[in-house]
Amino acid sequence: MKSLLFAVLVLAGTTLSLSAKAQTNTVGFGFNINQIQNDFGLGIDVVSPYFMQSSIALKLGGNLKWLEHIDETETTWTTYQNLQMGIRSRHYILEERLFIYGEGGSIMLFPNEDFSSEDVVFGGYGLFGFEFKSCDSFGFYFEMGGVGTGARADETANKAIYSNGFLTNVGFRITP
Repeated sequence: MKSLLFAVLVLAGTTLSLSAKAQTNTVGFGFNINQIQNDFGLGIDVVSPYFMQSSIALKLGGNLKWLEHIDETETTWTTYQNLQMGIRSRHYILEERLFIYGEGGSIMLFPNEDFSSEDVVFGGYGLFGFEFKSCDSFGFYFEMGGVGTGARADETANKAIYSNGFLTNVGFRITP
């Protein structure tokens, strides 16, 4: 499953970087730490060049997440992955250095068989974010929003809900 996620991200990055050469802006590569509900994660994403008067872009991202759950008699952390595909719209606040954006899209979870009997769970997400570009090719961002998937860890004792609720991402973006 991890190799599938990696292949999709590499293919998307290659495709977007080829299309970026014809644009006035460029593709962005983001790296973040994140949390959905109580699940901690590390993520990467690719944002296409903005189009429609530099206000709309497409995003593809993937995350490695850790679910905290009870495994028989002790608490443990178990990994799982997700893939996000969305569309975003931005508005500049201060020239091309500071902007806000909104984003929404679909999320696909790849649960671990240690805590779930499902192979794939689909859902949606929405967020708003702020990005500050300290120079032309580097910026920091902060995002908040919500995720809804209905996912349950049905192989655990308490059958906990996961990857639902409040979402936060903090990271940096490189725009070569």
